[in-house]
Amino acid sequence: MTVFIWQARVYWEDTDAGGIVYYANYLKFLERARSEWLRARGVSQRALALETGVLFSVVALEVQYRRPGRLDDLLAISCEPAREGGASFAFAQRIWRDGSPEALLLSATVRIACLDARSLKPRRLPEVLLRELPP
Repeated sequence: MTVFIWQARVYWEDTDAGGIVYYANYLKFLERARSEWLRARGVSQRALALETGVLFSVVALEVQYRRPGRLDDLLAISCEPAREGGASFAFAQRIWRDGSPEALLLSATVRIACLDARSLKPRRLPEVLLRELPP
C-alpha cells in the first residue's frame, strides 16, 4: 500500500501571535488528511453515517512535535492506515514542511474506533473500509 499524502497551507488562523502553528491546530491537519484519505477511496463519512449508521471517533493519540510550522508553509500530511482489530484501526501520520523529509514537523499515531451512530458502541469496520486496510 502506498502512503497517502495530502497538502495544506498554513494560514493566519492556524498560527499564534508569532506566526507559528498553534500546537492544537496540527490535529486539524491530521484529521483533514484522514478524511481526504477516505474520500480518495470513494468513502463518504456522511454517507456511512446516514446510510449504514457508522461513525468514527479518535480514541487514542500520540504526538511528537519536532519543529515548528510557520505562516505560509506548504505542508505535506501523510496517512498510513493499519488494522487494529475488528472495530478499530490506526494511522501513522507525519507532517513535513514543503514535503521535504528533512523538514519533519510532527509524527503521530492516531487510533480510530468504528461506532454505531445510535448507541455509540463499538461496531465492526465496514467492508468498504476493510478492503482498504492492509491485512
